[in-house]
Amino acid sequence: MTTVSRILQKAQAFELATRPVSPKEEQALAKRWHDLPASAKSPGQLLGKRSTGCEATHGVFPKCNFSCKPCYHSADANKVRVDGPHTIAEVTRQMSYMNSQRGFGQFAQLIGGEVSLLDPEDHAACLSIMRRLGRMPMSFTHGDFDYDYLRSVAVDRRGRRRFSHLSFAAHFDSTMVGRSGAKKPKSEAELVDMRGEFCAMFDRLRSEFGITSYLAHNMTVTPENLDQVASVVEQSRAQGWRLFSFQPAAYIGDPTRWKGRFRDLTSDTVWSEVESGAGSVLPNGRLPYEGLRFGDLRCNRVTWGVYLKDRYVPVVDDTSADDMAAAEEMIRTFPGSMVLQSRMQGSVRIFRSVAANPAVLPHAARWANRFVRRSGGVTQNWLKARPATFVMHQFIDAKRSKEAWAHIKAGTRATEPDIVEAQERLEACSYSMAHPDSDELVPACVQHGVLDPEENKSLVTLLPLRPKSATAKPDSQIPG
Repeated sequence: MTTVSRILQKAQAFELATRPVSPKEEQALAKRWHDLPASAKSPGQLLGKRSTGCEATHGVFPKCNFSCKPCYHSADANKVRVDGPHTIAEVTRQMSYMNSQRGFGQFAQLIGGEVSLLDPEDHAACLSIMRRLGRMPMSFTHGDFDYDYLRSVAVDRRGRRRFSHLSFAAHFDSTMVGRSGAKKPKSEAELVDMRGEFCAMFDRLRSEFGITSYLAHNMTVTPENLDQVASVVEQSRAQGWRLFSFQPAAYIGDPTRWKGRFRDLTSDTVWSEVESGAGSVLPNGRLPYEGLRFGDLRCNRVTWGVYLKDRYVPVVDDTSADDMAAAEEMIRTFPGSMVLQSRMQGSVRIFRSVAANPAVLPHAARWANRFVRRSGGVTQNWLKARPATFVMHQFIDAKRSKEAWAHIKAGTRATEPDIVEAQERLEACSYSMAHPDSDELVPACVQHGVLDPEENKSLVTLLPLRPKSATAKPDSQIPG
C-alpha cells in the first residue's frame, strides 16, 4: 500500500467516525424506533433517536453473598460457583452479539450476582473486553468491598492503571442483609456513612492514580422504607454520586424473599418522595420527567440536571413549550451515542451535526438563557456545578411479564388490560440482555422474571459449587 493510499484510508476512517451517526448505529436506531409501540413514540423519546437502550450481562456470575428481601435472583442463583473463565467467555459472547446488533458506543452493566466475588483480574478482564467491544461498562455491586479490591481491579500488579475511568452502580438500602457493619439494618440512616465511604474509595483512586469515576446509587423501595427515600437523597446527594436510581419492589425472583405489599407502592408516591429530598428549583420541588423520555414512562422516569450547592436545576422543564421544542431539536441534531469517542472525534462530530442543522443554534442559545435564569443567574459558581440524574425503574411482576412475553413471541396482542400494559412496556424496554443462540434481545423483566430460573438450574449443573474434578473445564455457553 502506498503512502497516499494509507493517508486516504485514514481519512476515510476518520470521516466515518465523525459522522453525526455511523451507518451501523443509524440502522440500529431506526430498527429500535420502528419496534417501539405507538404509546412510546412521543416527543422527547430518546430510544430510537439518541440510544438503542442500556444493556446488561446475564448468567455470568449469579452467586451473591447477601440475602436481601426482596431479591430478583432465582432460588438457585447461589448454588452456582463463581468461575472466571466462564464469566469472561460469556461476557465476550454476549457483548459481541450486542455489538453486532447495536454497533459501537452503548452503555452496558456487568451484572449478575455480586461482581466483587470475581477475582480482580477477571473483573478487570471483563471490563476491558466490554470496552473493546464498544460498550461503556458499569460494574453492579452491593458495595461491600475494600479499597484494595478496587485498586486491584483498576491498577495492575506493576502499579500501572488499566483504565482512565470506571463506572460502578452500588446498591445500598435497608432491605439488604449481610453488609459488613450492618448485617440487618433497621433504617436507611444506618447506611449513610457507608454510602459516603464507598464514594471516598473512588476519590482516593483518583487522587493516587488519576482514575475518574461515575457512581450510581441504587435503592429498592418498599412500603417499609418509602418514608426514608427523601432523607437518603438529602443526606447522600453531596457524597459524590452522579445518579440516584430507585426501584419500587416487584414480585420477581425468589418468592421466599418477598416481604410486604409491594403493589401498595405507586410510581407517583415513590417519585414524590424523591422530589422531597432532591431540592429542585422548580415550583413545588418538581422533578420533570416528561421532557426527555427513556422508554415507557410506566417503567422509567428520568430527570437530568445539576446541583449548584444544594439547589438542583433540571436541564429540561417539561411544562415549558420552549424547553420541549429545544429538546426535540437537540435530539434531531445529535443522533446516536458519543460514548467511547475521543475528544477530537466528538468535537468534529458535534461540528458536523450543527453544520447539518444550524437551526439548532438559536434553540440552544435560548435554552441556555432559560437554564441560567432558573439556576439563579450567571453569578452562580458554575465551576462547582455537580451533574446529577434521578431515575426510577418500575419493574413488571414476573407473572405479568411471562404472559406478555408469550404474546410477543407468538406475534399476538394481549386483550387483558394488565397484560396489554405489560406487553407495551416490554416492547419499549430500555434495558436488554443478549441471547445469541436465539438471536434476540430480551427485556430485563423477562430475563429476571421468566428466564433466570431455568437458566440458573442449567448453571448449577455446569458450575456446581464443588467442581466434580480439578481438571474439568466448564462449557462456557449457557442457554440463550
